Amino acid sequence: MNIKFVVLSATALLVCGATAPVFVTSDTNGGWSSGDYYVHNNMWNSTKYSPCTETLSAWSWDNWQVVARMNNKTGDGAVKTYPNVHKDLDNVQIGSFNSIMSTFAEASPHVGIYNFAYDIWINGIATPGCTEIMIWNENFNQVPGGSHVADVNFGGRTYKVYKRSNSGYIAFVPSANFTSGTLDLLEIIKWTISKGWLSPKSTLNQICFGVEIVSTDDANATFQITAFSIDANLRPSIDLAAPANGATNAAPANNRGGKIVKENK
Repeated sequence: MNIKFVVLSATALLVCGATAPVFVTSDTNGGWSSGDYYVHNNMWNSTKYSPCTETLSAWSWDNWQVVARMNNKTGDGAVKTYPNVHKDLDNVQIGSFNSIMSTFAEASPHVGIYNFAYDIWINGIATPGCTEIMIWNENFNQVPGGSHVADVNFGGRTYKVYKRSNSGYIAFVPSANFTSGTLDLLEIIKWTISKGWLSPKSTLNQICFGVEIVSTDDANATFQITAFSIDANLRPSIDLAAPANGATNAAPANNRGGKIVKENK
């Protein structure tokens, strides 16, 4: 029996700016729940820099934008904000999934320094011992952290893989930018496990998609998300309360490698 963990897909019905947004914030930690998603004006590293402003306007989780202004006059190349849409997961073991697919589309201003990317948190969210896996799709003058350790192909695209020595940060950077598409996130996570960088018993905590902004050349610039969805399916599990095939009593069947998985609410 297939157990659907979460099926989240939608097409943006509105074009940004065509009607008044449902939610607007310039708060450094402002956010809005929309369906099973959270749209977050995540200005996590903005306070040390000036000017550093960002206003998020949202019509839905898959149709929103930010207008940002910042610069890189210090020359440190620091990411200042990561406005994103994300889905929280309840520490589900990665081995429990049959598939995790995600579709996106974005538009960017082609000024300054930034990268659009998935940000996947494993074994916690920004806590000691967790791993951050980033899958970039568009890179504009940005440099990933860590060292180049491998090249790999997923879905017909070649990625350079960057990693810090403790495997706390792993980035997949495509050889050619793409602004829309569908990614097999589980395939990429399993490849990371196969390299020994993650434990097979690792858990999935959060999937984000957004833009890491370093600079907009000190002028207002608009970054848009025009589509986003996540479709994740759990592996079949055996109902231990059901009798075995052919049994005449209610004794549970043997759980031959099956897992009892609680559906996320």
